[in-house]
Amino acid sequence: QVQLVESGGGLVQAGDSLRLSCAASGRAFSMYAAGWFRQAPGKEREFVATINWSGTRTDYADSVKGRFTISRNNAKNTVSLQMNSLKPEDTAVYYCASDLRGGTSVSKYDYWGQGTQVTVST
Repeated sequence: QVQLVESGGGLVQAGDSLRLSCAASGRAFSMYAAGWFRQAPGKEREFVATINWSGTRTDYADSVKGRFTISRNNAKNTVSLQMNSLKPEDTAVYYCASDLRGGTSVSKYDYWGQGTQVTVST
């Protein structure tokens, strides 16, 4: 069992940076893949970034590639998402997710956090 709690969301201006953190509980987390997803009002939840259990492999949605960086610290049971050059279209609730195999699909993840709001103004 893994429990996830996100933090770090807020209101920023276009071009600013923000760092999201996800704190995980459960000894298994260090062996699980992790991902970040987001959901804007009226839209489906979409993939943002994922990282494998060891942090050696990452993958990003095309819309954030080159601007966002996912990382993890297994000693601290945390996963982070560094977001640079934010755009108004990045506005959404951001969710941390974890599962044994992970991937880019929402359906691949069994464990989810409660979400943190990110709002980017023009």
